[in-house]
Amino acid sequence: QVQLVESGGGLVQAGGSLRVSCADSGRTFSSYVMAWFRRAPGKEREFVSAISWNGGNTNYADSVKGRFTISRDNAKNTLYLQMNSLKPEDTAIYYCAAGLTSFEIATMHEETSYDYWGQGTQVTVSS
Repeated sequence: QVQLVESGGGLVQAGGSLRVSCADSGRTFSSYVMAWFRRAPGKEREFVSAISWNGGNTNYADSVKGRFTISRDNAKNTLYLQMNSLKPEDTAIYYCAAGLTSFEIATMHEETSYDYWGQGTQVTVSS
């Protein structure tokens, strides 16, 4: 069973950096495609980034490309999102998600590709 718990959120000034993590207490973490989504105040949840089971393939939303880096440590059952050059518009609740699926660029941005979700961690970027 997959249980995802995010951590590392907080308050940071614009231009700063933050790393959020997602830990899985189960035993099958390395079998899953993993992703980060976010929900900004008053907006729908949106795709941020995805990574294949072995970390060999990644995908990013245009809005974060070049600033955010997704990575995973299968030995630690942990997913990461390193966020640099943060902007106030990055303020959101960040969710990690796990999907028992193949890594396909065409579908990794879709919520329906994922089977399990964490509860989210708040990231606030002040101007």
